[in-house]
Amino acid sequence: MNDRRKIYTCPMDPDVRQDQPGLCPKCGMSLIAETKKSHAKHPSGEVKQDKHMEHDKHAGHSVAMFRDRFWLSLFLTLPVLAYSETIQQWLNFSPPAFSGSRYIPFVLSTAIFLYGGLVFIKSAFGELKGRRPGMMTLISLAITTAFVYSVAVQFGLSGQAFFWELATLVTIMLLGHWLEMASIKKAQSALDAIAKLLPDKAEKLVNGQPKTVLVSELKVGDLVLVRPGAAVPVDGVVMEGSSSVNEAAITGESKPVAKNKDDEVIAGTINQDGSLTVKVTKLGEDTALAGIMRLVAEAAASKSNVQMLADKAAFVLTIVAIGVGLITFLVWLLTRDSGFALERSVTVLIIACPHALGLAIPLVVSISTSLSASNGLLVRKRLALESARQLDWVLFDKTGTLTRGEHGVTDIWPAKGYTKEDILHLTASLEQNSEHIVGKGIVNEAHGRNVQLDKVEDFAALPGVGVKGKLHGKDNFVAASHRYIDEHKLTLPAEIAKYSQQAAAEGKTEVYLIKDGKEVIGAIALADIIRNESKAAISALKKMGYKTAMITGDSKDVAGYVARQLNLDQYFAEVKPEDKSAKVKQLQAGGQKVAMVGDGINDAPALTQADIGLAIGGGTDVAIKSADIILVKNDPRDVVKVIKLSKATYGKMKQNLAWATGYNVVAIPLAAGVLYKAGIVLAPALAAVFMSLSTIIVALNAQLLRRLQLN
Repeated sequence: MNDRRKIYTCPMDPDVRQDQPGLCPKCGMSLIAETKKSHAKHPSGEVKQDKHMEHDKHAGHSVAMFRDRFWLSLFLTLPVLAYSETIQQWLNFSPPAFSGSRYIPFVLSTAIFLYGGLVFIKSAFGELKGRRPGMMTLISLAITTAFVYSVAVQFGLSGQAFFWELATLVTIMLLGHWLEMASIKKAQSALDAIAKLLPDKAEKLVNGQPKTVLVSELKVGDLVLVRPGAAVPVDGVVMEGSSSVNEAAITGESKPVAKNKDDEVIAGTINQDGSLTVKVTKLGEDTALAGIMRLVAEAAASKSNVQMLADKAAFVLTIVAIGVGLITFLVWLLTRDSGFALERSVTVLIIACPHALGLAIPLVVSISTSLSASNGLLVRKRLALESARQLDWVLFDKTGTLTRGEHGVTDIWPAKGYTKEDILHLTASLEQNSEHIVGKGIVNEAHGRNVQLDKVEDFAALPGVGVKGKLHGKDNFVAASHRYIDEHKLTLPAEIAKYSQQAAAEGKTEVYLIKDGKEVIGAIALADIIRNESKAAISALKKMGYKTAMITGDSKDVAGYVARQLNLDQYFAEVKPEDKSAKVKQLQAGGQKVAMVGDGINDAPALTQADIGLAIGGGTDVAIKSADIILVKNDPRDVVKVIKLSKATYGKMKQNLAWATGYNVVAIPLAAGVLYKAGIVLAPALAAVFMSLSTIIVALNAQLLRRLQLN
């Protein structure tokens, strides 16, 4: 039996597909139902189409289609205007006449209607099927009425044809929708980016020997070898070996996590300095990575769709235009004659057509998108700007967002007889061959102070602990964590011990320098460095009245230290990836609006769950593709720019919508002939002028947005 499910898709973009009715998150149009065979349900909740079925890429469904139809329609509109009697009278202009030239407006306007206008008519049917007539319905009603009436006039009906009005109407509507669709760049699926974290192949141990196989061929219970620098291919348990694993992309933990026998490892994390033999415990949909993928998909599906203001206005205007047009026709049919009644009702429908309404939002969006790009803000979803003005909370990820995501030296403690310069020089010399991020932090500090490093001999890594080697050809040194101190039962000098306890309370990483395996001669403390820009960003947001919070997988000590330094209102520590979106929901309780700023895969569910997701541009592809707005410059201060731009953009949208719909309050009654007895009748040509004038005003008002200074 064929499996048939009802799928709802956007009439303007068939790539928008879901298994329940609603509004398109891209353009705000009502989704319409279609019935296809063999749609498979993805574990994430996404409805997948059978691979043998293809989307119908119909006209009007792509940016390129609107662009091409606009330019051709514009090219055809110019001669229509030139050979229209009304335009000739206004401009006192006479184009070259030849046999059949009087048919140019009719012929070319027909081509424009069939080539450009049918795009809107098809989409109008989609709106009507969805029982939400809106912009497309109103546009289609106006151009169809104008076309049919004008053709009738061309072939003998008494009245005035609307060919030039029809041509300009279709052309301007194509321009508006081209700008609207081009303002949003389609993103690749965040789920695809997550999947790329997993290697395609793994080294399976067969009779103790590594054999390269596809990850898809592994089974639970298999043993795999994970070499230094390689990605962990599966969720599993360490059976042999010791190492440090960078889990920042998955858990948000800024420090590498030591892994020893019986410790769990997560697919997609990076092994650092030692080889591990891992027993496979989870595969495919059961892995932590797959769980994050599901969370991203679920958060996206549960996120509410915000209907565009223009669509709401067009819905009301459609009802008003149809109602007034019908009443106008009936009244004048009974009181005068059918020709006058038809002319008045057509005039009502033409003047009600949203020339200005069709550009009111797209022009503002296009300009604000350009303005945002020049300020280092990449707006992927235009509705994000609309809602940014309503924020209550701004929630930041810690590692890589408020902090640099790299370890830097904060303190150096020498034992008696040594200086800080001595300890940095010796430790950096020892660590210069290390690939560990802590060692790199120490070496970077030495380079920053122009410290010349000595050659190290007999260098060796101590997996999960530190490094060792010989300096000056005679002295043996070890640079290691507190674990080495504990294992070898070494005693810390009093002058180091007191600082060490304080550093531990602040969540800092400590590296101890041991000489000849027994004497601790110094220590260096490192921490994930707080960005200078973060302090300015938090301060500015608080001055604007917004509450700020931080979320991290780090310990409470680390989180508390950073929160105090930045004067945050709240912080969440030791939060697992699957719990991050829940923390966003917690802040959203009671109708609070939350923006999430992050940079890692572990932030993806929270970025999607938040009312607005903002990704630091230097973050992972997953974070970027799950976010609504990208902060290209990696600067937390740009969150302030987003809010300023949001307020200014929304203000322009409201102004344009007010004018685009407001002028109809006066124009529609005049077009209907309410002042006919007073000798005031709005001619069809004058109605078209009013319509064009409203478009010009909307366009000029949108251009004023370019004056906005975000810095």
